[in-house]
Amino acid sequence: MADGTVTLFLCGDVMLGRGVDQILARPGDPALREEFVGDARSYVRLAESVSGPIPAPVAPSWPWGEALPLLDAVAPDARIVNLETSVTRSDAFALGKAVHYRMHPDNLPALSVARPDVCVLANNHVLDFGRPGLVETLDVLARAGLRTVGAGRTAEEAYAPVAVPVPDGGRVLVLALGARSSGVPPGWAALADVPGVAYLPDLSPATAATVVHRLRQVKRAGDVAVVSVHWGSNWGYAVPRAQTRFAHALVDGGADVVHGHSSHHPRPVEVYRERLVLHGCGDFIDDYEGITGYEEFRDDLRLAHVVTVEAGTGRLLGLRMVPLRARRMRLETASEEDRTWLCGVLDSVSDGVRIAPGPHGTLTLLPPDAEPGP
Repeated sequence: MADGTVTLFLCGDVMLGRGVDQILARPGDPALREEFVGDARSYVRLAESVSGPIPAPVAPSWPWGEALPLLDAVAPDARIVNLETSVTRSDAFALGKAVHYRMHPDNLPALSVARPDVCVLANNHVLDFGRPGLVETLDVLARAGLRTVGAGRTAEEAYAPVAVPVPDGGRVLVLALGARSSGVPPGWAALADVPGVAYLPDLSPATAATVVHRLRQVKRAGDVAVVSVHWGSNWGYAVPRAQTRFAHALVDGGADVVHGHSSHHPRPVEVYRERLVLHGCGDFIDDYEGITGYEEFRDDLRLAHVVTVEAGTGRLLGLRMVPLRARRMRLETASEEDRTWLCGVLDSVSDGVRIAPGPHGTLTLLPPDAEPGP
């Protein structure tokens, strides 16, 4: 925090399981129950076939790559990630799911090395190994001093926010929710005495009103409120009207930043009432390298979002996005060509705002009256 501002680091899905888990120091059981892939090491071989050898076992910092010096340079007041991985030894594969993600608990340093302040668990993979797998995930993260939001042993715990103190007495308040539209099964909802996720059955005005009521009960004067939502489909740039209305209702009710994720690539950026809405942050860390079928969306390109808001009001002051590229299951600096492509895409799909090249290889949200440079 500096000069009356609060800086946030936000990213999309951090998936440290499956193939990523296999290149770390303590890989878990590689067995999978996917239709076409039965061994997690196949994803390592696929990545190597397109990008070259991976020097396994790798250090915990390997998957984060160039994101770590970026985080150190930015020194955000709060680091918020969507952890889309169960952290468990369990072999109890959830029935009815085509894909299951788990990281061995001994590989937790691959998460803690990034020093996240909040790990969002409200997503469609945190119960891939059932409720015992979720409870183990919660226990492992808690023992490591990592705070979680969006899932819990009870509904009260799952829906409770996390408050990150910032200098001068303020807080970054984080609430997290997993929507059915992202593939969160209804049966994963946390109940009074049943572990689960903070579940959104739909994006209706009535559901938004329920979320706003919870937010108003916990938000204090001076808080910067982030609502982190796992929602929507995996591919495409169109944002459903219901999702936009839901985001606006959250802002009207007191949210200062809407942190959307679930899509495998970045989706439109919006500014509503001087508040930031990220409809889809895209993937950040995973083992998808070499998987074909949606090449036009460039899933290999990832974004680190650095958000600056006014302390005490939450008003958006700036958004810088740093393009990175996944190669050999590691984040590296994106090329100028890749940055230009991604900038053009985000600028074209984001209505009402302009995205332009910024300094030091960043993409920048332009102020309303600004024009992009030559």
